[in-house]
Amino acid sequence: MGDVVMYSSVSVDGFVADDNDQPGPLFDWLTGGDVPLDESGQLKVSRTSYDYIRPYWDQIGVTIVGRHVFDMTDGWDGKPPGGMDHMVVVTHRPAPEGWDPGAPFHFVAGVEAAVATAQELAGDRIVEVAAGDVGGQVLAAGLVDEVRMDVVPVVLGSGKRYFGSVHAQHLLEDPDVVVRGDRVLHLRYRVRR
Repeated sequence: MGDVVMYSSVSVDGFVADDNDQPGPLFDWLTGGDVPLDESGQLKVSRTSYDYIRPYWDQIGVTIVGRHVFDMTDGWDGKPPGGMDHMVVVTHRPAPEGWDPGAPFHFVAGVEAAVATAQELAGDRIVEVAAGDVGGQVLAAGLVDEVRMDVVPVVLGSGKRYFGSVHAQHLLEDPDVVVRGDRVLHLRYRVRR
């Protein structure tokens, strides 16, 4: 079974979006480089970021997101971003009216069930959990193996926290990867058990 990895770009003060759910400059590093990160040609990063991010993206089998993110993106029009095979949406509501039942999205109540579903779908590939409220809940449940952050040099001041509403202490190991890209610092931590 693959690792469960909590991941997102984050401001230096710990936010993944502002109070209006807007990322502001958090994703500028994804369009400010000269090396295409995917086939779309819209994402271009520095060579250093590409060498770190692309192999990680290639290992992701499933991404877990909350219903709020799903709704904000209009469900990516039924096509998981980044060429992923499946997405698991943590929600207590059914799929939207008119949703294509053949789309590779799985609507699951609760983070434990979401991780179990994602691991089954991913096999030995990585299960990625979007940072924020759902990611924090998965961390609090003791189900996260690794935390990855793309730290962007901006202070948002307030907004949506990387770890959501986690109110307990969780220890991480020392970072085992620290990569400096252009306008981003890539960090990777194992979760201490």
